[in-house]
Amino acid sequence: MDTQTQTELEAAAFRRLVAHLRKRTDVQNIDLMIQAGFCRNCLADWLREAGAEKGVEMSKDDARASIYGMPFAEWKAKYQPEATAEQLAAFEAAQKKAHV
Repeated sequence: MDTQTQTELEAAAFRRLVAHLRKRTDVQNIDLMIQAGFCRNCLADWLREAGAEKGVEMSKDDARASIYGMPFAEWKAKYQPEATAEQLAAFEAAQKKAHV
C-alpha cells in the first residue's frame, strides 16, 4: 500500500472513530480512560499536537470542538454527569496500573 492511500485510510478510520464517539454520549470519558487509557480530550490533544507539528495552531477549545462536534462546555453540560465514587476508584486503580 502506498503512503497516500495509508494516510487516507487512517484519516477515514479516525473520522469514523470520532463520529462513533459523538453518537455514544452514554460512554463517559472517565470510562474510556479506565478501559482504554484515552478519552475524547486525549484525541483533541493529539489532534492539536499533530497540527502543531505541521505548523497549524489550534486552540484547546477548537480541538475539543472538532472531536465533540460542539463546544466542550456544551457537551459536558448535556452529557457528562459527575463521576461516581466507583468510577473515580476504578480510574485511580487504572492510573496506578498504567504507571507500573
